[in-house]
Amino acid sequence: MKVLIFNAGSSSHKSSLYEVESPLSSTPPDPLWEAQADWTQTQGQTSLKIKANGQTINKQLATDERAKIIQTMLETLWSGPTKVINDLSDIAVVGHRVVHGGTKFEESVRVDQHVKDEIRKLAQFAPLHNPANLEGIEAIERIKKDIPQVVSFDTSFHNTMPAAVKAYPGPYEWYEQGIRRYGFHGISHQYCARRSTQLLNKTPNEIRLVNCHLGNGCSITAIQNGKSINTTMGFTPLDGLMMGSRSGSIDPSILFYLEREKGYQADKLDHILNKEAGFKGISGVSSDVRAIHEAIAKGNERARLALDMFVDRLCHFIGGMIATLGGIDVLTFTGGIGENDAIIRARACEKLGFVNLKLDPQKNDASPADTEISTPDSAVRVLIVHTQEDWEIARACWQLMQ
Repeated sequence: MKVLIFNAGSSSHKSSLYEVESPLSSTPPDPLWEAQADWTQTQGQTSLKIKANGQTINKQLATDERAKIIQTMLETLWSGPTKVINDLSDIAVVGHRVVHGGTKFEESVRVDQHVKDEIRKLAQFAPLHNPANLEGIEAIERIKKDIPQVVSFDTSFHNTMPAAVKAYPGPYEWYEQGIRRYGFHGISHQYCARRSTQLLNKTPNEIRLVNCHLGNGCSITAIQNGKSINTTMGFTPLDGLMMGSRSGSIDPSILFYLEREKGYQADKLDHILNKEAGFKGISGVSSDVRAIHEAIAKGNERARLALDMFVDRLCHFIGGMIATLGGIDVLTFTGGIGENDAIIRARACEKLGFVNLKLDPQKNDASPADTEISTPDSAVRVLIVHTQEDWEIARACWQLMQ
């Protein structure tokens, strides 16, 4: 069964095509075809990268309209050197990542008009992402109306958190109005929880897992019996850890001060906290951690401060998740930073030595994917897991189509 995955961002779009067989493989297969479109560099222009049949094709499109980009992207599935199918009817189902599912969607669902209406309503909580996700669904409908579609929500995995974790300590009316902690990166956390149990040959109820999804966006989740019981992101993905250009948690009175004393408006505060804070704001160099390391090597003290702050907050939140779980059996690192940055992993694990966590320096430096990097005598098993959100969505599609 061929499953096409759409992962629509606010200014980018990723897709992949899988051949999903029964029974589902424990190890994710390589996609038959992959595509990435990015229109962040030049207004009115899109960079399109296609990988299939052992080839990589790069194109520049003179448009940044999502519908036209998707049409051009899909045509490479059935024509040219990256052809892998005859036409769209060869695809059994299309799966979509949707950022916000609110309180209504606790698992992946088939798309119908009700689901689309709810995604549209929930755009008030995710104005940059839900409309883009919906646009991807409607683009497929315009091309071929009768293809089944499935949506997986980044918030669904966290619906299992208890009310004491979900609720903010403001007026109870907030909670009734939907102002609560939703959590994000749920598809990644769910995949990593499953993959970790496979790698360790355990069952979900045997391990207390803290999963660190560290990339340009960062979140940590406490997972017990395979379910999320706490996470660092909250009402929006701005909460929690310091990130590439997001502040993470700060004292809200800072915003009142800036509004009252400096005349800042809501839009400016929103822009600063989401686009000009985090690694970028502290270092003045970049939101990319690789550039931070390069700057530190040249003696840049602000870059060093940014890295120190990130590690401090990372350990602070990991400690909180350990307390939530009442202990820890497994610590996993995933995402661009989590999978590739040996320095950050080593510094964090050194601070966590109080739980008798011991890292193997050689394994850690090699950054091996889907491998244990702790020593044999470590009380906590430490893993690097290559997150594969598209495959997690493909699994959900296959299960719903049975």
